[in-house]
Amino acid sequence: MAFAGLLSDADIAAALGACTAADTFDHKSFFKKVGLSGKSADDVKKPFYIIDQDKSGFIEEEELKLFLQNFKAGARALSDKETKAFLAAGDADGDGMIGVDEFAVMVKAR
Repeated sequence: MAFAGLLSDADIAAALGACTAADTFDHKSFFKKVGLSGKSADDVKKPFYIIDQDKSGFIEEEELKLFLQNFKAGARALSDKETKAFLAAGDADGDGMIGVDEFAVMVKAR
């Protein structure tokens, strides 16, 4: 499991269970339920490198669409609406991508 030692299986299951229906994903709620928002700055950055599938140093829209699948194989893809809202929430500089520092700020946002 990609998040072993960082996140508990129970927290991952609870976070995924809360957004199984289309258009129910909320990044703030997800990060809180999965236990990321309470982690250290370094621990918050670890999932970024897993989600950045192409290792470009940024999370692009297509990677965000498959965000939940990083936590559990077979999890649903985010809808276009959810993906665009997620990207808008994290893309502080408006370049259409989320960098590691932007990701850390988004995870810690209340």
